[in-house]
Amino acid sequence: MKQICVIGVGYVGLVTAACFADLGNRVLALDISEKRIENLKKGVMPIYEPGLEELVERNVRSGRLSFTTSYQEGLKGTEFAFIAVGTPSASNGEADLQYVAAAAKSIAENMSAPLIIINKSTVPIGTGDLVADMVTRSQPKPVPFSVVSCPEFLREGTAIADFMNPHRTVVGSLHREAAEQVAQLHLPLRAPIVLTDLRTAEMIKYASNAFLATKISFINEIADVCEALGADVKEVAVGMGYDKRIGPAMLDAGVGWGGSCFPKDVKALAYMAEENNVTPHVLNAVTKVNYDRRRAVAERTGQMVGGLKGKVIGLLGLAFKENTDDMRDAPSIDIAHHLAEAGATVRGYDPVALEVAKGLLPEIILFHDPYEMAKGCDALIVVTPWNEFKQLDLQEIKGLMNSAIVFDSRNIYNPAEMKTLGFRYRSIGRGFNGK
Repeated sequence: MKQICVIGVGYVGLVTAACFADLGNRVLALDISEKRIENLKKGVMPIYEPGLEELVERNVRSGRLSFTTSYQEGLKGTEFAFIAVGTPSASNGEADLQYVAAAAKSIAENMSAPLIIINKSTVPIGTGDLVADMVTRSQPKPVPFSVVSCPEFLREGTAIADFMNPHRTVVGSLHREAAEQVAQLHLPLRAPIVLTDLRTAEMIKYASNAFLATKISFINEIADVCEALGADVKEVAVGMGYDKRIGPAMLDAGVGWGGSCFPKDVKALAYMAEENNVTPHVLNAVTKVNYDRRRAVAERTGQMVGGLKGKVIGLLGLAFKENTDDMRDAPSIDIAHHLAEAGATVRGYDPVALEVAKGLLPEIILFHDPYEMAKGCDALIVVTPWNEFKQLDLQEIKGLMNSAIVFDSRNIYNPAEMKTLGFRYRSIGRGFNGK
């Protein structure tokens, strides 16, 4: 049994702490937010992630997982300290490292025995060196330590399964022995381990996310071409995906990407490139294509209803993706703003993200039931592909609406069936739209 401290109890930190505890380790999850820690001690989760509440409860009950706001308590007897704090985007795209720096300083001030410090957060290339320098400068007295980069590759909504069944584990350090110890910690996951240096490990994370974001933006641009030429992007994606060089993942055309990773990581990588005199042509295009989708959804809906002014538009889904309550950079936010600016009354429903949406979307009317929301709507826009929406009684929905118009920005419905039901229906990248 290893003793681990995980600093930060957000999406990455809490999943990391609970999963390492479930693997038989003694884990202290540390956060400077007293409210978050008190809630966790009471069993109240700060986030929605399928299976996480049960996993946390089981490991707390077993005594393997506990929570603290004290660095002194968290680092006592600890062998590995994971930094899993936020790295949000600054206005220029640069990653904000203030929380990483604060964690490194607090570690330095409270460590009393040799320690391996592991950056789990997505951080710019060179952050490992920065953390090492900050710890050295902030220690009251010299205590041996090593810095390792072990980036996370978790998807919200499937984070526990992703942690327990990773495609690979990336471990980078200038200290080979420390890297090997971190690799040993991950051996129970039985996945390939990539041992490399600090900066290469940090770059693997950024390059991976940027490439996945590129696939999404690419298929969305292809969707527009398909729609113009009479092809079906869903079938195009299937045909492309059989090619092993391409693969089927991330080829779902729709409203584009959002969340906490792709937007900030693509911007941060572009910023790093420009700061080092490399022009990020592809990265800039990837971002532009993605954000153009959001305005296009609002504008196309306006075309369907004959102008947005005075119309009532309902959004089915507010979270940036299904199976999460995360609304960081969610497409729904921009879509709602565009609709409201054009004079529409905007309504919204989401199975789990309503509480989060209250503070982010004050201009829309929130509903706790999709059928109530649909009453009197001139159009509905599918924004998040929740399974619940695939099972709606569409005949009832049609009867409740002022006009039977649906813009399916996630392509979850069958166009022929929607036409049979009497809807005026539009989706993304299907050439038979409106024909």
